[in-house]
Formats: sequence, C-alpha cells, structure tokens
Amino acid sequence: MIVSLRDELLLISGTRSFLLAAKANALFALRIEAPDKEYCQTIEPSDIVVVSAPEGGAIEPAIMLAEFVRIYHMPLIVLPKDHPGSKRFSYLVSVGPLITTSCTIRRGTHPEQHLVCSSDELAGTTLKAHPDGVEITGLPSGISHQYVTYRMSTDFSRS
Repeated sequence: MIVSLRDELLLISGTRSFLLAAKANALFALRIEAPDKEYCQTIEPSDIVVVSAPEGGAIEPAIMLAEFVRIYHMPLIVLPKDHPGSKRFSYLVSVGPLITTSCTIRRGTHPEQHLVCSSDELAGTTLKAHPDGVEITGLPSGISHQYVTYRMSTDFSRS
C-alpha cells in the first residue's frame, strides 16, 4: 500500500502500540552516537523518519522526536547492549529509505537505521520511501492509519 505523504505525519495504530512516520524533507547528516564511535548517515529528502511506541502512550512525544530529527537534525543516542536504561526507552527512532519493525531487538542499542524496535502487533511491518510518500508492506490486518497534523505555538510574555 502506498500512502501519500508530504509535510503531514502518518500515524499507524495498533490496539496497544503505534508508529509515526514522516518524510525527512531535507538533505542532512544524521549523527548516531554509539558507545564506541560516532556514525554519520546521509539523509535524503525522500527518506522517512519513523518513531515507534511499542507500548503506546501519548502521541505528542513521538511528534517531538520526529521533529527533533527531521527539522533540528538532533543526533540519535545508542546505548551499549547491556545497559539497564535500554528497557526504559518508550519511544524509538529510525531514519532512512527503508525501515523494518522488529519485536526481537533490544531497545535503543543498535545503530543500524534500517530497523526499529516495535511491539509484536506491528512487527514485520516495512516502511519504504516512495516518490509519492511511503510504501507500507507487511501491515497486519486490523491496523489503522491516519494523518496527523499539529500546530506548535510559542508565546513570550513581557514581565
């Protein structure tokens, strides 16, 4: 299935988890900070940013993470495989032209951007950059998708 995607975000929802996908819409260097070294990956405007929430939760943190990466080019942090904090990551990010979900990897411990940790209900879903948006394969039945728009507002008061 090909879903049109330009500036909006795409929410793919299961019963207890979700994925949020967005086009990168810019050429930039993605820094990936791992325990042993720093990786640098070129992100193309057609690439996709995917935020996975394996246990569900609020969508606002997922939106913020997607925008931190695609607009502000914030680096991604990768923990060592035995780090106790990895189980506390409730939102995970991967960026690239092709991203596959898996429920068999340890959260936040791999620098490879073709893979993102997900719940078992969304495992095996693949999101691939497409000229018109994103191509989604392996989506289990009963999983819905919808567009998400948001507005950020900042107000500075004089004191």
